[in-house]
Amino acid sequence: MAGSGNAHLRDEAVLRVVDLVVEFPAKKKQVVHAVSGVSFDLDRGETLGIVGESGCGKTTTGRAVMHLEHASSGQIELNGVDLASTSGEQLRQARRAMQMIFQDPVSSLNPSRRVKDIVREGLEIWGTKTGAFREGWVEDIMESVGLGDPSVGERRPHEFSGGQCQRICIARALVMDPDVLILDEPVSALDVSVQAQILNLLESLKTKFGLTMLFISHDLAVVKNISDRVMVMYLGKVCEVAETDLLYDNPTHPYTRALLASIPGHTLDLPPASELISGELPSPLDPPSGCRFRTRCPRATERCAAEEPVLEEIEPGHWIACHHP
Repeated sequence: MAGSGNAHLRDEAVLRVVDLVVEFPAKKKQVVHAVSGVSFDLDRGETLGIVGESGCGKTTTGRAVMHLEHASSGQIELNGVDLASTSGEQLRQARRAMQMIFQDPVSSLNPSRRVKDIVREGLEIWGTKTGAFREGWVEDIMESVGLGDPSVGERRPHEFSGGQCQRICIARALVMDPDVLILDEPVSALDVSVQAQILNLLESLKTKFGLTMLFISHDLAVVKNISDRVMVMYLGKVCEVAETDLLYDNPTHPYTRALLASIPGHTLDLPPASELISGELPSPLDPPSGCRFRTRCPRATERCAAEEPVLEEIEPGHWIACHHP
């Protein structure tokens, strides 16, 4: 499966993903094309937002980077080590530098364990930061996420709200001092007011700990507030990659324009979303030829069916895969 182009990738990135393909077997010898040749990178201290509607492959991409899903092909390089070709103890050691925060904070916590045991479990497994230094580190992390009350550590997850449980999940990830933090829809299960609190917390933690984050979300308004760059995905492919301000001020791909037009109260000069996109998302069992968005795009031509577009730079830091931007 060909990728959408790798010219946008940079050197010296802490995380570099090249032509990632993830496919799942289905009935009648069919294949689900979840991720098809996706490439991106992350510089140290950067936040990359991945956006797209449900079924675009953004969550599968994040899980494949973490090796929670098997990559059919492609490269996943963390600090120069290709995880896709690594196995056994070497892979286990390398994965320690990545941590993931999941969409549902309540179900991702062990209900029978105390909070302080949940947070320090990774340190115990790896035997790092032992003794009093470990306890002090755990206390510092708990305080950093807003859970500094000593009584919090003695309680169990069911005694907390969803927002507080997500703070516990963030603490559990941060305590391992990761090089890359992958966040899969970390605020979508929370109330709007709590979402803002968690986003503000992540921003402050990024400054304090120099975090490098891969932030996955379907909410473009949320992604705008947290990301340095944004990557738009559609049906397992990359449509557009740009610095956040560039993408939101000048959306160029028809799919990106449709997504931004659907945001309530947007200030861009865009037609209604219904004029920019039509129909339903095609099945990943049988994705369209050429440009996968062509079946819903008002600008589609015969070229779009015959030739897959690759990412091309239209202005510094702004890349798009479209024959008719």
